[in-house]
Amino acid sequence: MAHFPVNHPARPLYRVFAGLVGLYIFVFGVWGVFQTWGQPLFDRGPNWALGLRTNLAFSLVSVVFGVVLMIGASRRGNLGHYMNLTAGVVFMVTSIAMMSVLQTTANFLNFSMSTVIVSMLFGLLLLATGLYDKVGTDEHAEEERRRRQHPISEAGAR
Repeated sequence: MAHFPVNHPARPLYRVFAGLVGLYIFVFGVWGVFQTWGQPLFDRGPNWALGLRTNLAFSLVSVVFGVVLMIGASRRGNLGHYMNLTAGVVFMVTSIAMMSVLQTTANFLNFSMSTVIVSMLFGLLLLATGLYDKVGTDEHAEEERRRRQHPISEAGAR
């Protein structure tokens, strides 16, 4: 069973990273909405925003996701922990799914390979921030540290 570090000392830094990812996604979405406004929702035209290809549907989803990630990064409890883990998985699955249909008509979000790579990087970053931003009481954190450093767990790792 996986054990997430509780009250990790670098947690504020990880929250900043998640917030910056959310801010980039939000700005990308707003810029993309302005670029693609008036076009069909799932248009596959040559529209680019902040270096990534987009359409109106992808831009609108990005605005919502950016806001959600910024809200999660601003919360002090475990909400951000669960939001970042979930968003990381969503980004990874979406990037792999869109990469598999990149050159077909099923590319309804108008992804390019650069969009796939950025989505995968954001997914990995959000997964990493989700792994290290769990919050708990001092007693819970100490118990987690003891469990990770117990002699039996060290013997099993060899």
